[in-house]
This record gives sequence, C-alpha cells and structure tokens, in this order.
Amino acid sequence: MMARTKKLTPDQPQTTAQQLGSLIKSARDIMRKDKGLSTDIDRLPLLTWIMFLKFLDDMEQIEESKAVMRGGRYRPAIEPLYRWRDWAASEDGITGPELLAFVNQDETTLPDGKRGLGLLLYLRSLQGGDGSARRKRVIATVFKDIACRMLSGYLLRDVVNKINGIHFLAKEEVFTLGHFYETMLREMRDAAGENGEFYTPRPVVKFMVEVVNPRLGETVLDPACGTGGFLVEAYRHLEDQCKTVEDRSLLQDKSILGGEAKPLPYLLCQMNLLLHGLEAPEIDSENSLRFKLTELGDRDRVDVILTNPPFGGEEEAGIKGNFPADMQTSETTLLFLQIIMRRLRRQPKPGRAAVVVPNGTLFGDGVCARIKEQLLREFNLHTIVRLPNGVFSPYTSIPTNLLFFDRSGPTREVWYYEQPLPGGRKNYTKTQPIQFDEFQTCLDWWHMREENDRAWKVPAGELLANNCNLDRKNPNGRRDFEHLPPEQLTADILSKEQRTTEIMAEIKSLLGRAP
Repeated sequence: MMARTKKLTPDQPQTTAQQLGSLIKSARDIMRKDKGLSTDIDRLPLLTWIMFLKFLDDMEQIEESKAVMRGGRYRPAIEPLYRWRDWAASEDGITGPELLAFVNQDETTLPDGKRGLGLLLYLRSLQGGDGSARRKRVIATVFKDIACRMLSGYLLRDVVNKINGIHFLAKEEVFTLGHFYETMLREMRDAAGENGEFYTPRPVVKFMVEVVNPRLGETVLDPACGTGGFLVEAYRHLEDQCKTVEDRSLLQDKSILGGEAKPLPYLLCQMNLLLHGLEAPEIDSENSLRFKLTELGDRDRVDVILTNPPFGGEEEAGIKGNFPADMQTSETTLLFLQIIMRRLRRQPKPGRAAVVVPNGTLFGDGVCARIKEQLLREFNLHTIVRLPNGVFSPYTSIPTNLLFFDRSGPTREVWYYEQPLPGGRKNYTKTQPIQFDEFQTCLDWWHMREENDRAWKVPAGELLANNCNLDRKNPNGRRDFEHLPPEQLTADILSKEQRTTEIMAEIKSLLGRAP
C-alpha cells in the first residue's frame, strides 16, 4: 500500500537554527548505531543525499504549485513513487528490509506494490528531453557514485523521519544549513586526514566577488569549485542585478559554470546551488585538468574565473602530460593557474580572474617562475592582496595571497595590498575568524589607489628581472616573517644563531679576564 503523502505549503513552519541543529545531530547519532557506517566519511555522504532528496521534493512541490496558479503544467524531474512524499514523508512508511530493498536493489517492490527499479538505480538512470531534462541530468550525475551503506533499514527509517522535519522554504534556513555543513565538512576532513583541501572563508569569497564584480550576461567559472562557495556568491551577486524575466532566464541558463571531480563535494555543490535558486547547475563532475591545454579554444573561454585551487596536491603523470613540456609539474595549484590563464576570454571584453594561491607560488622558481613570466608578459596582473596569518584556520596555517589579473594586455606594474590583522590580534582562529567588514579599507582603496602603509606598487620589469619573484615585502610596514621565503628564513635564523654564538664567545672571553 502506498504511503500517505504529506502536503507541503508555503505556510509550513520554518526550521529554526536550534531545531535544525537538533535534527541533524539526532540523525547523526542514529547513524552511529549502524554497523555499516564506521566514520563520518561514511555518514556525511549518506546524510547529504537523503537531505538532497527531501530538498528536491520540497522545491518541486513549490514549483508545481506556482505552475498550477499560472494555469500551466509542471513536469517534475522525479516520477511518482520515487518522490520523497511517496516513500519517505510518512513516519509509518516502509521500513526495515523492505526499505533497504527499495533503496538498494536494481529491481524491487515499489510503495504501490508493483515491481520496478530500485530508488538509487532509478535516480542514476534519469534522462529525458522534456522541460526537466537538465535537472534530470543533474540528479543522475549526483547519484552516479552514491550507495547506501546502512545495514539496518529500521535505523534508515529513523534517519529519514528526522530529515523529514527539515523544511527548505526560506533562505535563512539555507544559510543555517550551510553552517552545519561547514562544521560537518571540517569534522570529515579531520577524520580523513586529507591534505590540500581548504574551504575558503565566506568573507574572503565575498571580497573577491565584490572587486571582480561579475555582470549579468557574463559567464562565471570555478574550475575547482568544491562545495560551491564562489559560485553561490557569484550567483547572488548576479541575482541582485536581475530586473526582468529575461534577466532571470539569462542568469539561470548562461551564467554559472563549475568543475569538481570528487563525488562528495560535487554533491554538496549541486545541493548548495539548488538551495540558492540555480535550477540546473552546470557542474562538470570530472577533473578540470583532463584537457590538453593547447586544445582549449574560444568556445571554452569565460568572462570571469573565481577559484581557490587545491594547495599542495599532486597530479598523476597523465594529467601533467596535458601541459607543455617546459610547464609540466605535479603541483596542482600551478596546473590550475595555467588552465585559468588559458580559459580567460580575449575579446570583445577581456576576461578577469581572482585566484587564491599559497605563498610558495609567489617565490617559486623553475616551472613556477616560467608560469609567472607568462602571467606578467601576457596578462595584466594588477593586484596581489597579501592575507594575514590564520585566515584559513583551522584548515592550514599556510600564508595565502589573492591574485587579481585580466587579459587586457601585459602587466606594467603590480599593486600590492597587505591586509592587516585587527588591532591587538596575532592570528585568526576557529572561534575568531576573519570578517568581511575588515576588507572595507581595501575596498575603499581599490578604485582610488595610492601608496600608503598598506599599499605599494612594483614595476613589472623589476619583477621580471628578479626571476619573477612576486614575494615582495611591504616597504612601508614592519617586516613580516610569516611571508618570508624558506631560504631567507633559514639565512636569517643562521645569521642570528651565528651572532648569538659570537656574543656568547665575547662574554666568555670577558669572564675569563675577570680577576
């Protein structure tokens, strides 16, 4: 017998932050009882795709109601019997082995008693040529590598019932959910011990979007989009510019592009963008570095690139082979930098980019220096913002910088801006992170530039003559040891130790002369 459905209306009570936190905690506590889920690496993907299906059904019910009010017909992406409302919404719906069979098996008994595809296989098989075709492709890609590892269908039903208490109706709930996601992602990263995956703080993302200022009609790309932070912020920036139905259509169809090769961040990115209003996100689920650099042409170019490529990662030999022989490296950041440069539009309006890079990219030599030489000679690297220590805490203490460049011509001079820590602070921490209003002085300076105690400029010729070392210190401020190259740090330490030894020898000599 088909489970009774629960109708969703705009009057549904909102889920407060406290309620949402309690629901997610309860769901995770239930998952910990299941022997098929040993760590958060197992639990978070499961929790996410269950929430994804709940959200999708909430969204489709709202869109269906709007279509009915307009007198139109709505074509849902997911057919009856597979929708959340059909199998999950009723607390006394299918459970135990019956629920596991419905979710996992290729062929199973559906909620109406008939035989058909199991839920996950159905979702992976979605395709179609109707008005929901794009969304179907998104869903099919999201569930391509998804599996349900829970062994108890009764515990799975308990989790589903908890998630059914979340109502995706207001942006405030979306932002609250995003906060919980970030917390869970950090926990999962700690459990996995992964290196090189740092989620960009939202104030930094917002600052980069603000100064690059994407315009409606332009295409924005993040080739290493992770959970979609840059793309969501760009979407919101563009949404504020929409005045007509045509504007909204342009925003939905031709504005936001991304790439993310790892299944879990890909799923989170899709959900993040859908939650914020992008109806069918165009996110490539494969490695953005898989194309030969020389084969990327005008059709692949975009107006704006905003990204934080993985730090410290290494790519396989096959990926390195896609780059020119003298530009090949296993360092992921440098490969992405080449892709970004290649994919910026030339004409009619030169493309522009904002990229987060570790400090090593500024002073690196060899292949790194050759890439920076191309950047200086063929692009306008107009600004480098040097971020203070701890911005990416607790992920990493690596000093970071923001590169801003465009394709308007070769670099004549590079402006540097040293973003300071708030007064009295020595570092950012997990509980005291960077805030957007701390960038206000830089935003005020951005369009009215002059040298001051935080800002200075260096001629491109001077940088080129110095092996493209972009690691230039603030000549107007105190010396910052956090941003010194390793060789200079080593030399400073040895020099100080040598001087200490000399002083100690002098003291010993003086003591030896004492009567």
